[in-house]
Amino acid sequence: MYAEERQQEILRRARAQGRVDVMVLAEELAVTSETIRRDLTALERAGVLRRVHGGAIPVERLGFEPALAARDAVLTAEKERIAKAALAEVPEDGAIIIDAGSTTGRLAQVLNTERELTVIVNAPPLATLLAARPNLNVIMLGGRVRSRTMATVDDWAMQALSQIYVDVAFMATNGCSVERGLTTPDPAEAAVKRAMIASARRTVLLADHTKFGDDYLARFGQLADVDLIITDTGLSAAAAGELQHAGPEVIRA
Repeated sequence: MYAEERQQEILRRARAQGRVDVMVLAEELAVTSETIRRDLTALERAGVLRRVHGGAIPVERLGFEPALAARDAVLTAEKERIAKAALAEVPEDGAIIIDAGSTTGRLAQVLNTERELTVIVNAPPLATLLAARPNLNVIMLGGRVRSRTMATVDDWAMQALSQIYVDVAFMATNGCSVERGLTTPDPAEAAVKRAMIASARRTVLLADHTKFGDDYLARFGQLADVDLIITDTGLSAAAAGELQHAGPEVIRA
């Protein structure tokens, strides 16, 4: 097992169990405790784990929301596959929304510039990335910028969304479950996400497998509000079937 694969497995276990222990991980993953400690240090620097005596705890359990840069540094291969699969859902012309997020940001990176599209974004980094590309008409939603996620929120964003109607909204989420639907830690972001879904003919959720089964403070949608979920093969076929039974089609890229 490569270091990145091992670290992803450690993060998965921490999120599933609420805590991981150095000695248990060393035994079960057949590596030294020093190797596990280095892995935990790397994951802490990425902002997804917090070291504690004898192990580590996922930052979500401590009430922290990982910053965008930290989230963008993990599961990069999976996010790239999700983004490339999402290209098939982009219309030949018309208008789309790309929500702020690490996986949706990958879609912005690979978006085909030969298409004449209006692209509405709520993140200054995405606006900067896309505005220089030919054939794209980029609209930036105004409002307060949350430093942790680089997403614009509050009234200016909400007012603009109430006046538009797009073909597809490509959405990000912090958590997704059959019981609770789509959730995020911040109520202001949840309100903008809810308005994005309401302004779209079709909603496509882009989320890696670690987002499923987690719930956060603010709900912004039910699974019935989503037409398609694009995730990675880290999500089991059984879990994908449960999600699909609740409404959306599920693609594991």
